[in-house]
Order: sequence, then structure tokens, then C-alpha cells
Amino acid sequence: MAAEEHHEEVYAPDQLKPGNRKRAQKGAIISAAIMLLFFWGNQQGNTEKVWLVVIAIGLVAVVIGDIVLRRSGLRPNDQ
Repeated sequence: MAAEEHHEEVYAPDQLKPGNRKRAQKGAIISAAIMLLFFWGNQQGNTEKVWLVVIAIGLVAVVIGDIVLRRSGLRPNDQ
């Protein structure tokens, strides 16, 4: 019979440092708002506008998802 192997997770020192979650969330929201300001740029087609909106919505969705997961207890509040 094969012996059960125990794998211990390896972390870089930077991964164990707590980050500033509120600052990161504010940065994502501000970045999304700035991206939407580029909506009124000098684009000739709609492709750029679609990408700007999709990425901005993605940033906001990640922030909202993080808040929901932390409130429901599925993600630790330590970082």
C-alpha cells in the first residue's frame, strides 16, 4: 500500500503580509470610474467602448463579490 503523502502549502513572505482591503476596494472603484470617463474619448468604433464597460463592470463585480463573501463568512476578514 502506498503511504499517504502530506503536502504542506508553501507561501511567499509577501502572501502572509496583511493587505489593506478597503484601500484596494476603493482603488478598484476609482479605476472603474476613470475607465468609464475614457468612454467619451476619440474612439471611432464601439469595440473600445465595449471593453471599457466590460472591464469596469468586472472590477465592480469583484469588489461586490468580495464584500458578499466576507459578510457571509466564506472569506476571512483578516486581510
